[in-house]
Amino acid sequence: MAKKPEYGLLIDYEYCTGCFACQVACCQENGWPAGMGGIQVLEIVQNLPNDKAYLTFMPFPTELCILCRPRTKKGLEPACVKHCMANTMKYGRLEDLAKEMGKKPKMVLWSPR
Repeated sequence: MAKKPEYGLLIDYEYCTGCFACQVACCQENGWPAGMGGIQVLEIVQNLPNDKAYLTFMPFPTELCILCRPRTKKGLEPACVKHCMANTMKYGRLEDLAKEMGKKPKMVLWSPR
């Protein structure tokens, strides 16, 4: 039986500015080429009824994300969390992060398989 993940990321995308620092940090930490990584910043465009558009950026882990296991084993944050300029990501125990989700509407809780 597979062990359940204990740790994950809480992503509060309300204030993500789309700077892509998390994505760049992940690529550099793992030596991956640009465009490949454990986190991707998604751009979501919503067309509003008043002919205006609303742009949302959402950092979201990919199947390559291992939560920077070598870093977290040393007690460090994953590279994406450390370099997030808007402080929209938090790393921690899933049960602790889940308690924070009720505080704000635009949050995603993620953990690896």
